[in-house]
Amino acid sequence: MTDQKTPRGADGGPTGIEPISIIEEMQRSYLDYAMSVIVSRALPDVRDGLKPVHRRILYAAYESGYHWNRKYVKSARPVADVMGKYHPHGDASIYDALVRMAQDWSLRVPLIDGQGNFGSIDGDPPAAMRYTESRLTKVAHELLEDIDKDTVDFQDTYDASGSEPKVLPARFPNLLVNGSGG
Repeated sequence: MTDQKTPRGADGGPTGIEPISIIEEMQRSYLDYAMSVIVSRALPDVRDGLKPVHRRILYAAYESGYHWNRKYVKSARPVADVMGKYHPHGDASIYDALVRMAQDWSLRVPLIDGQGNFGSIDGDPPAAMRYTESRLTKVAHELLEDIDKDTVDFQDTYDASGSEPKVLPARFPNLLVNGSGG
């Protein structure tokens, strides 16, 4: 904006504040934010084929012992684990991601073994998380195998109270098998 003067402070000197076009700033800021979301959350990482929320669900279930060869647990438990430790957002988005990983019509090879009403191919919604039960599938263990052997890098959680894997070791080509939707 060339028709405005540089703002001056009480002493008559420049304030360090430069006038800008709000339209240009909003366009630039929105584009920067949109690209950040796409790169960090909306696209799966090619190394393990997972988006952050899916990776967190699998890792939390693994850490909590919800393994394929153990009993089912209420789906609310892994959702609460993820929300409390790694993803401080609403439980609905976490449960939706968990449900999708249990649906054999959503993934060629499901990563969550679900018991109960996990919806239908016709679009019927799943039962509430307090009514369904889940655990990891045997294939999901292939994504997590050797995670405790320093095979991948870890990063601080959102509140720096713990750590989470940046990617999973993935001895299974998840992106090729299950694709990138959801």
